[in-house]
Amino acid sequence: MNPLFTGLFDDAAIFPPGNLPMPAAVTAHRERRASPLAPLLGPFVCSLARWGELTAAAERSAADGGPALPVSLVLPDGGAELPAHPAVEIVAVESTRTGLVGTLPAYQEIPCAEITATRVAALRDAGLRLKIRTGGVRAEAFPSEEELAQAIWYAVRGGLAFKLTAGLHDPIRHRDPVTGFEHHGYLNVLLATTRALQGYAIERALADQDGARVAAAVAAIDEVVAKAVRHHFISFGTCSISEPVDGLLRYGLLSKDLR
Repeated sequence: MNPLFTGLFDDAAIFPPGNLPMPAAVTAHRERRASPLAPLLGPFVCSLARWGELTAAAERSAADGGPALPVSLVLPDGGAELPAHPAVEIVAVESTRTGLVGTLPAYQEIPCAEITATRVAALRDAGLRLKIRTGGVRAEAFPSEEELAQAIWYAVRGGLAFKLTAGLHDPIRHRDPVTGFEHHGYLNVLLATTRALQGYAIERALADQDGARVAAAVAAIDEVVAKAVRHHFISFGTCSISEPVDGLLRYGLLSKDLR
């Protein structure tokens, strides 16, 4: 599999607008981890407030054996003590507040427009990663191309790893015909991260809505560069796994045998 896509899709099925019930979401995640799609999957994303639901669903779904459910836990307070359960393995933590500590990968969410070189350096020096929100249920939750380009540029040039969350179901930038919201595309972000590593301006890569052109440029990224790209762009949270997978299939970037 192309290393650009390994572990790229964090499973946020229980969050809006998907809002899948916890038992169904956990079961679906376990089924995907036992399928050919497993290499594409990042962890299951869950908030601390729903820990009880999560552990109950994980315990039931693991009744016949199997590994613990890998989870990225969203904390209301960065310094919160982490819970534990044998059916769940916390592999990362996320928070909007400072104080994240420990040996796990830890992401601090900062509003896209507030990301600066100074804040990136502070996160890097603290051993933290950056979380960038790229969508939501309101138009103002979607950063502009300029804002996202600046955030990615600061992160890449500052040597910081980052993840994105929300609004990235489709691989290519587009306007949603129902809501009218302009969505960023995850292939555009992969391409923009590549261009940032190369020292090029990246806003054009984020703005490009020509799917065939963007997909061809992504397909041309060699394995060495791909690994460098993913060293920075770790993953993105999506309430649908099937939609981004369908996007890779549509542009011939994923073998049909994996569907």
